Amino acid sequence: MALRILLTNDDGVDAPGLAVMAEIAHALSDDVWIVAPDGNQSGAGHRFSFGRELSFVEHGPRRFAVKGGSPADCVVAGMTHILGDKPADLVLSGVNAGQNLGDIVNCSGTAAGAREGVLQGAIGIAMSQSMDYEITRKPDWSNAARFGAEVVEAILAAHGDDDVFYNVNFPYCGTTEVTGLAAVAHQRFSRSPIRYYPSDNDGEFFMAIPETPLPLDPKADYEVLRRGNAITVTPFALQQTHRGALERLGTIGLKGR
Repeated sequence: MALRILLTNDDGVDAPGLAVMAEIAHALSDDVWIVAPDGNQSGAGHRFSFGRELSFVEHGPRRFAVKGGSPADCVVAGMTHILGDKPADLVLSGVNAGQNLGDIVNCSGTAAGAREGVLQGAIGIAMSQSMDYEITRKPDWSNAARFGAEVVEAILAAHGDDDVFYNVNFPYCGTTEVTGLAAVAHQRFSRSPIRYYPSDNDGEFFMAIPETPLPLDPKADYEVLRRGNAITVTPFALQQTHRGALERLGTIGLKGR
């Protein structure tokens, strides 16, 4: 049976990376649907727009934007309404313009789209095309376009019943320089990479990632992507309970009880 695929992103329904993701999806199935934000939702994380009315804007057959919606809003609206009684088997989120690595995944709207896909009963895969921001802020989509469908097929073949979503990053290099597909852990930074960053406008500031916290694990996603030119894939568990801490907490109690 053909896969039913739902696409979303956090760069907006008209983003070039979503067009690349549509090409990837159509290489896998003819049953492809798009429900994406109407504008940029980068850094939105897993935010839901509770208490605020949303609406659909139809952009063509099987292609919808959610006005003011987050990636998580879009996946829920797609899975529980647009697709009716036949929700998607696979949710693909991206392709994001820029890498989503390490702890940055915690605030990534791209990652949230894939995560919510799993919470809604599908397999979820987030995809990002890395860039060297010191050289350009215009992505080269060649690696995502060339290898994306093959990466999805490899993940689906290995998936099993794991309660995870997958985070994929394509390296910033020529297609002939890609060294393969590497399954790696995510980089746990020594501190949050997100910092206050002053604006040139008096009294204003930004949230930004001015530098990467060190040290970096040479076997984790950040360095394997950057130095190894590999396509990285990391499975993120949805069951986040830390078993060791849970066991230690089981030994505590209240004084006098």
